[in-house]
Amino acid sequence: MDYPDEKQVKSGVVALIGPPNVGKSTLLNTLLGQKISIVSPKPQTTRNRILGIINDDNYQIVMIDTPGIHNARSPLNLEMVKIATGSLTEVDAIIFMIDTTFPLPEKIHSATKYLENVRHPVILLINKVDLINPQNLLPILDAYKNLFHFKAMIPISALKNNGTDILLDELLKVLPTGPRLYPQDIPTDSTERFLAAEIIREKIFHLTNQEIPYACAVIVESFKEDEKKITIHATICVERKSQKGIIIGQKGSMLKKIGQTARLELKELLGINVILKLFVKVQKDWSKDGNFLKEIGF
Repeated sequence: MDYPDEKQVKSGVVALIGPPNVGKSTLLNTLLGQKISIVSPKPQTTRNRILGIINDDNYQIVMIDTPGIHNARSPLNLEMVKIATGSLTEVDAIIFMIDTTFPLPEKIHSATKYLENVRHPVILLINKVDLINPQNLLPILDAYKNLFHFKAMIPISALKNNGTDILLDELLKVLPTGPRLYPQDIPTDSTERFLAAEIIREKIFHLTNQEIPYACAVIVESFKEDEKKITIHATICVERKSQKGIIIGQKGSMLKKIGQTARLELKELLGINVILKLFVKVQKDWSKDGNFLKEIGF
């Protein structure tokens, strides 16, 4: 929806794509100055697309954080890649993000091949430059220079907020002038229920290992607010009974830890006291169940 009564500003939609775990969600949170997209050291943390609205007096950049593009096989992972690549057709510009830990194009062909038919301006971001010697950056730039006609190639550190000012300048060069697409005072179009489910899922990623985070889906069953608190009931779905035992932990210790850390972050995010009730159930092979994937938002 446009807001025609406002002055004309630089205003457009930007897709943030790239391989898993290169720092896309960290970049979006850094540009917004607040956390709306969950992050973890594990790849494929982001499952759905997250929309962040970067506002300034003179511009509004609507940035879509997408799941990492990878060689997908399962229905869940195929849907994640579909979400990421589907964003390429509905934007004004694209940020293709890599990092310095696996920089060469041939190593991420599954991601770079999606640029072949792109007609929008594409900016290459090389993240995590704070982790390498500056002289090692030149071979990376040379390797990508021949891959695609990038509008700009920008080394950054999303975590340390270095180089993001250059990125914003480049985006403003290619975005159209027009009305704002969203009200100026909101950072995302995600609902509080969705953000609550994501934060719970993030804590599972941080506190559990191996296949457990990938076997979990979170459904917010109820979200009730009164003057003093918000009460949230959420269900963590796992694929097997053994995974349920790990999520609950000995005498409920793991579930309690997930709930405590999620509740504290939700309290800070929502600005009100939060009561969080977590339950665990087995939803056998949910990641292969198309109907269940629709139920959780795919």
